[in-house]
Amino acid sequence: MPKSVLLSVDLADTSLNLPVLEAAIGLLEEGGTLHVISVLPDFGMAIVGGFFSADHEKAALKRLGEQLRAWVDEHVPDTVEVRPHVLHGSIYDEILRAADKLKADVIVMGAHRPDLKDYLLGPNAARVVRHARQSVYVVRA
Repeated sequence: MPKSVLLSVDLADTSLNLPVLEAAIGLLEEGGTLHVISVLPDFGMAIVGGFFSADHEKAALKRLGEQLRAWVDEHVPDTVEVRPHVLHGSIYDEILRAADKLKADVIVMGAHRPDLKDYLLGPNAARVVRHARQSVYVVRA
């Protein structure tokens, strides 16, 4: 059983968060740590960032942090040692980076049924599965 589980949640897509949390807690060894992360995507192209105020990202990160803390407080049992983390950047890159930095034994994340475009580009879950040094447990919608 893993001592450190990294759980990635998308607070904008609530359909998967609770089943993914349940799976993560089920994998976690008693006394282990659950790291819950949520990633605020970056703008992608610098020109896009020009359409937002200078403090937009800072405010968005603060708001996401508050939402993640509230979600954790509401859904994670008090018996689980939990540490929430808000990250910023490319979703799959940030998940991989966090898993390495936090020395996670396993990454748990949700995935929807792929669309045709996902077979060509690859969704975040597929990229994490391909490139993670850790085992990855994917919960389907």
